[in-house]
Amino acid sequence: MPFMDAYIPEGALSQTAERELIGKLSDLLIEHEGVDPANETVRRMTWVSIHRPEVYVGGGPTRSPRYRFICQVPEGQYDDERRLAISAGITKAVADAEDGAYPMPEARVSVFPLEVPDGTWGAMGGIIRLPDIYEIAWPPRPDMVGEPRETAEQVLAERRRAQGEAVLAAASEPTSPQTPARGRTR
Repeated sequence: MPFMDAYIPEGALSQTAERELIGKLSDLLIEHEGVDPANETVRRMTWVSIHRPEVYVGGGPTRSPRYRFICQVPEGQYDDERRLAISAGITKAVADAEDGAYPMPEARVSVFPLEVPDGTWGAMGGIIRLPDIYEIAWPPRPDMVGEPRETAEQVLAERRRAQGEAVLAAASEPTSPQTPARGRTR
């Protein structure tokens, strides 16, 4: 159930190039959520909203378009590898869509791959949780086995365990004598 807010300035791309870009962005969004892009149920649940910003850099208008993509997936679907892959994939897709019309697309494309915490995704007049989504779109990939609700609960438990371990590890690290702890003064 991935969503994307795509900030594409008016006239940055031809209509054909933009439509092709949106198709590629949808595929990337689904793929890097960890779902098979051929999953028709998930394809119907994938939204890309286009926004037409007027972007200023350093207080003035720009000579080349700037793009921002905010990708939103349910908690437990992104890891560092997927975040990096979707950022690289979107940047390449924009560069391909521009077809060399502007220099250095990698410096003009920003990607924010975000997870929506479980229990905060509102849809269909209620709250949709990862187990609900897995049940609707099961299996997300052809190689997935098991029961949808149990698999989703396991994904969330593993993610939360890893986050908890990271917090505990950071809390046990000593602070540097040169860097005062937050909230404390010398």
